[in-house]
Amino acid sequence: MTSRSRLIAVAALLLCAVAAAAVYATARHKPAAGPGPGRAAAAAATAPSGRVCRSKLPSQAQDTITLIAKGGPYPYRTDGVVFENREGRLPKKANGYYHEYTVVTPGSGDRGTRRVVTGAPGEEFWTGDHYATFQQIDLAC
Repeated sequence: MTSRSRLIAVAALLLCAVAAAAVYATARHKPAAGPGPGRAAAAAATAPSGRVCRSKLPSQAQDTITLIAKGGPYPYRTDGVVFENREGRLPKKANGYYHEYTVVTPGSGDRGTRRVVTGAPGEEFWTGDHYATFQQIDLAC
């Protein structure tokens, strides 16, 4: 292969990479929801999948909720960091509104997939599958 052929091949690969990046960026862009019937559907898509009684959660989740109420100390240095809600599965709020806390998973060699995410005081959400689904925690039962 001559140097000119290599140069053309590299240019073609770069062009393909730029085109793929543009397609990816365009596909990720979501226009703001305007008024109309689609807005209700969009709001429903960001709502947690239901409620769960605190007493029905694993004991480790209940321990995490108790630590949150006390202000710590937490078992992981990343506990209490801002949860950015990138997946959009919780109601849309300003950045910094949500915070996440690890729920210890017995037998796991890492932080596992279970979390409690908090919003306003008394607003807590459970995810056992690393943010794929959420349930709002009912602290009264």
